[in-house]
Amino acid sequence: MTCPFCRHRQDRVIDSRESKEGDLIRRRRECLKCNRRFTTYERSDEIPYMVVKRDGRRERFERQKVLEGLLRACEKRPVPVAKLAEVVDAVESELAENPDREMATGAIGELVLDRLKKLDKIAYVRFASVYRDFQDAESFLVELKDLFERGK
Repeated sequence: MTCPFCRHRQDRVIDSRESKEGDLIRRRRECLKCNRRFTTYERSDEIPYMVVKRDGRRERFERQKVLEGLLRACEKRPVPVAKLAEVVDAVESELAENPDREMATGAIGELVLDRLKKLDKIAYVRFASVYRDFQDAESFLVELKDLFERGK
């Protein structure tokens, strides 16, 4: 670090403390030339995961939004919340592996649906009905028929 007082580039760390949230480290340093002390803060440089909406807008990925959608789909169903958290973890991992760090909402929805189908068929249909935005009973029946045919 460069000393803010004399611009010397050598110092020693006197004290390091992690913040309560664990997202940054505070370091007290002492310049080896002028012996004055100063504080630096170290934070990891995180590029946020982005979601590309259907209309082309981009917004930050919020795992809580995905989890809330899953909780609504699994309401009154025997699906443990820990399993839903695993689904969200898997989706977030897929997003993190993408070199662009962004993914279309359609791809995210399909990842969720693939995993939800293995957990609970009713919750799958509920989530699909919102995610795929069925406009009529016929499109809903087509999805159900497809679910039954693949389930055999």
